[in-house]
Amino acid sequence: MNYFIVTNNPMVRDEFFESNEIVYFDMEFEELLNKVKRYCEEGHKLLTHPLSGSVKPKETPYKSILISKEKKDIDMSSLNCIINCIDSCKKFGIINHIMNNEKDTDFQLVDLSLITSALMSADSCNI
Repeated sequence: MNYFIVTNNPMVRDEFFESNEIVYFDMEFEELLNKVKRYCEEGHKLLTHPLSGSVKPKETPYKSILISKEKKDIDMSSLNCIINCIDSCKKFGIINHIMNNEKDTDFQLVDLSLITSALMSADSCNI
């Protein structure tokens, strides 16, 4: 595995903690994107799009993103992508996330499904 998962989704953390490297943050969506931006500034590359799945930032509080383990020179494509995602997040506004067990579970499950699909693709491509 040449990647790790950055997530704020406890369901993803719990599902993959034994089989994948997970960096879990208990924080809001936009804060997570800013963490990912710092990884990109350090030379890591985005391997999945931060706004994958056509789920708008205001529609879900959870996100999981694959990032390269290897650091190289700054990948401007990754950096520009995460900056654009942060800008989109600001444009849509901040989600007022109120804990609701049923909806929370649904949001987490959607993100889990998206990252599971991405992991299957990454593994089949030997990333």
